[in-house]
Amino acid sequence: MLTWLTEPLAIGFMQRALAAGVVVAGLCAVIGVFIVQRGLSFLGDGLAHASFGGIALGLLLGVSVDHATWVALPFTVAIALGIGWVLRRGKLGGDVATGVFFAVSFALGVLLLGMRPTTAPPVNIESILFGSILAISPSNLIVVGVVAAATAIALFGVWSRLAYATFDPELAALSGVRVRALEYGLLAGTAVVIVVSVKTVGVVLVSSFIVIPAATARMLGRTLFGVAMWAVAIGMGAAAVGLVLSYHLNVPSGATIILTLGALFALALAIRQRR
Repeated sequence: MLTWLTEPLAIGFMQRALAAGVVVAGLCAVIGVFIVQRGLSFLGDGLAHASFGGIALGLLLGVSVDHATWVALPFTVAIALGIGWVLRRGKLGGDVATGVFFAVSFALGVLLLGMRPTTAPPVNIESILFGSILAISPSNLIVVGVVAAATAIALFGVWSRLAYATFDPELAALSGVRVRALEYGLLAGTAVVIVVSVKTVGVVLVSSFIVIPAATARMLGRTLFGVAMWAVAIGMGAAAVGLVLSYHLNVPSGATIILTLGALFALALAIRQRR
């Protein structure tokens, strides 16, 4: 059993994939706690598809796939802030506002890809949609680590105020908490995390990293901090187990990780129903 677990870790690309997968899973999970608590679960999916539009814009401008995420970053942050503005000014539900930006951004991405000249280098659309965690380079791993550290520091600094604004925004505003700034900051931070994570699990699957660990943790934790710790543990554990399983079963890694998260959600649901 020990050999079965450690055999993949002897390979360089598996080591990088495990490090990136665990960090991304933990990062998405802790962000997801606030997103799910606010009833914005669809936001992760919407911003992931918005990042596809940003990547397509980068490719149209002649940027390589590896560097197109730098174009997608400000594009996706702008979409996230646009969703926040519509939520506040348009008096629409989170799913409606996200759905509009989701559809427009993804359609824009398809249009921009179609506008690329025939002489442009071919692009593997499947790797953009479903990720390529096993192809994570050392430079990509550094970017993931820097974003994770910056996000952790930012969340630590605003944790109590963000928690207050999440559970009772009106009372928090009356108490002097800058609820609007925190909301926009959370949306922008979520966009950054999603763009960085797209390289790992792709546009289609990244929202699962945000929603499933947080939803599972809500059935196990009693406080917001407890839920966050459960979510991080579930996300990281599923990433590690899913990667090892995909190696031995010779199946896609991203999909295996998501299915592992789904299995843990089902287990938590069964435990909750027995209580």
